[in-house]
Amino acid sequence: MNAITRCLDTYWASSIGKKLVVAITGLVLVLFLAGHLSGNLLMYVGREAFNEYAHFLHTMLHGAGVWIARFVLLVMLVLHVVATICLTRQNRAARQPYEYKATIQASKSSRLMIVSGLTILAFVIFHILHFTVRVNAELAQIGEMDPFEMVVVGFKNPLVVIFYIISMTLLCSHLSHGVASIFQTLGVRSKKATTAIDGIAKIYALAIWAGFISIPISVLFGIIQ
Repeated sequence: MNAITRCLDTYWASSIGKKLVVAITGLVLVLFLAGHLSGNLLMYVGREAFNEYAHFLHTMLHGAGVWIARFVLLVMLVLHVVATICLTRQNRAARQPYEYKATIQASKSSRLMIVSGLTILAFVIFHILHFTVRVNAELAQIGEMDPFEMVVVGFKNPLVVIFYIISMTLLCSHLSHGVASIFQTLGVRSKKATTAIDGIAKIYALAIWAGFISIPISVLFGIIQ
């Protein structure tokens, strides 16, 4: 047990170890976003389809499935944020006065990733309080019987929609850089494939952004009701 602990400590202490943690947790979160969006887009199909999807999620594995998924995603998110912050601090400590311009630009990019990442974390907390805990009295009254109505009521507030759009914009800015970095860290990004991978990352980020913000905008303007 002590040998395993020492091994994990050594692994975590290295920058390579932290980069792999960021890449693997990032990959899990990227795949989750695609799945989550595909489910949310059922809002356009109608009340019955979306409510059946929500019912399936909450009854999977006798109700334990959704909590297991939430726990795993929370662990992935915390590890992702903590490892990214630690990497940024290590990079900052290692900087020298004679740094090349490219290194300075990379450092600025990392700092922007930290800011957007922390904003996204704040949004996740808000999103959980809004739709899962339902601290809003009006949403709490609707309960779990009609998730479609809960989403509609939740996005009728313009301030919530604006915050949602800003958060999704920062998330996709984070993704456009982060998805390409995952390929690089996992060793599947070559010089020949760089342009293609960067393009895929940007297209993926744009698709996620457009899909997620379309729902609150459609609710706000009465397209979904």
